Amino acid sequence: MRVAACCLLSMCVAWGQFRSTVPLVVAPATVTDAKGRFVDGLDTSDLILYDHNVPQTIHLDWMTFPISLVVAVQTSDNSGPVLDKLRGSGLLFTQMLAGEAGETAVISFSDAVTVHQDFTTDVDKITGSLRKLRIEGGIAPELDAIHKALEMLSHCQPGRRHIIFVIGEKRDRSSQAALPDIMEEVQRQNATVYWLTYSPFAQPFTGKQKMTLDPGSKRWQNPDKAKTPTYADQVEEKRRLEKEGKLEPADVGPGGYIYALKELFRMNQPDLAELFTKTTGGTTDSFLKQNALENAILAIGKEVHRQYILSFEPKSPEPGKFHEIRVEVKGRPELRVKTRAGYWGVQ
Repeated sequence: MRVAACCLLSMCVAWGQFRSTVPLVVAPATVTDAKGRFVDGLDTSDLILYDHNVPQTIHLDWMTFPISLVVAVQTSDNSGPVLDKLRGSGLLFTQMLAGEAGETAVISFSDAVTVHQDFTTDVDKITGSLRKLRIEGGIAPELDAIHKALEMLSHCQPGRRHIIFVIGEKRDRSSQAALPDIMEEVQRQNATVYWLTYSPFAQPFTGKQKMTLDPGSKRWQNPDKAKTPTYADQVEEKRRLEKEGKLEPADVGPGGYIYALKELFRMNQPDLAELFTKTTGGTTDSFLKQNALENAILAIGKEVHRQYILSFEPKSPEPGKFHEIRVEVKGRPELRVKTRAGYWGVQ
């Protein structure tokens, strides 16, 4: 399966270009030392950008581009503990990631993709929208969510950095959008994708699931604010109802045998987290507990605001051909530079 994923990655790698009379290619670059510490103070004389192994004349933008950030959160039936961990993260997204002059929006995806908060600079609105997230279904259409995020970003003012921050599983369930179309639009908008993943097996046992089971409808409902049962309470109640024959079908929820088989089957699908982050120059990380989630958001925020924004004019951008790019620091082979994988030549 690794071979299949690598083939898909090589077919889809792309980075955005501004469509204008001059096909300007933009490549945010993160430079770190051997210990993972950011390296500041470099200029164009220190950096070399290669397009198909040919050095290019680059421009380094010193100005800070304001960020338009879309936070896309999976709200399927195994996401309850994740939603609990996210409720107090509004400040991290607005201040540490979007930053000064940045704007943030929140969407969720499960049975449908829902906009909970359009772009705003108000941290209270973002925090409120995260606190109100609830389980909304049983599927995880990641591609549809990214499609919606790109649609929202397309209406932002020009000159802003487009960032999509996905919190969800690595693999898609039931999207209507096609992968090639989404990759093309990501390229067109110069969008960078960051992805925090979690295990659908482990997450249900890491926190409180703020849903209650209604014996009458046999469906998980929003909780009574006066009393929020723990996830262990819900599991015990579910087992009791199954034993009494009041809940069908049995053993299909997170942690169940049938659920586990479905998840193993999905392992043959593409790893969208790895695909989108590698092709756009973003980062994928995983978390289990709340402190790991918060630390991951903080780390991505630091990276975004310590990047060098490089751009260049391709000398011969053959239409339809993929150009691999890489960046190096002159005379400093010990330094690591991360940037997007490359770009497609356009007409």
